[in-house]
Amino acid sequence: MDASSAGLGEVIAAALEAGARELVIGIGGSASTDGGAGMLTALGARFLDENGDHLPPGGGALTDLARIDLSGVHPALAETSVTVACDVDNPLLGEKGAAAIFGPQKGASAEDVAHLDAGLARLSSLVAEATGQDVAGEPGAGAAGGVGWAALAVLGARMRPGIEIVLDLNHFDEHLRGARLVVTGEGSIDLQTLLGKAPAGVARAARGAGVPIVAVCGRALLSDAEAQDAGFERIYRLTDLESDERTCMEQAGPLLRRLASDVARAELTAS
Repeated sequence: MDASSAGLGEVIAAALEAGARELVIGIGGSASTDGGAGMLTALGARFLDENGDHLPPGGGALTDLARIDLSGVHPALAETSVTVACDVDNPLLGEKGAAAIFGPQKGASAEDVAHLDAGLARLSSLVAEATGQDVAGEPGAGAAGGVGWAALAVLGARMRPGIEIVLDLNHFDEHLRGARLVVTGEGSIDLQTLLGKAPAGVARAARGAGVPIVAVCGRALLSDAEAQDAGFERIYRLTDLESDERTCMEQAGPLLRRLASDVARAELTAS
């Protein structure tokens, strides 16, 4: 409830002061659900209650927000290109929003989630009035507790899937030429994977190039149909070799080597 994104704002301010005018901000995995208010405060914005006092840090205080002042936001941002690298497409508010989807992962109770979502709605409404732009429903606005929304709404950022940036930097399309198989994976392949995380992006790229792709993971919570809709030919799980998840984590190295052998035998010999 009181975790803040201020540290990110301090880093951005330091980059601007050092002369950077092209920023790529990677977001995700934050502990905060403050709609990026901490980040914006560190960059010069003011968020005030009905008495004109500064709100304390964190998303829990946003329901007391009465007035915003964006006039002090760092002037260098007006001449800075900001790209947000983001691997999820959640909006800011609602059942798929920052509080509802990611809040429980950060320790929020059901009551906390409702409170945080109300605060984020208050914040986005006042910013929309001030800027004339309502971007709360934009894909990725709910990432990092709403930092994605703040970057779009106030920093003038362009949102781009992080995986696309990484694939471009690594010239992935060139590596796909002539490939017989792509192997990707993560610890848990589940519904969050389908919301734009790296394996889904790799699958889209491979499928677009006509190269078969399989995923290797610790566990998979998708049905076969969901996996195939995402582009995966097959999913190989450590839990196929060892049903106990704790043992899978403790013995991940040896089990992964065994699973890699299974992939090679099943996929490469078949092709």
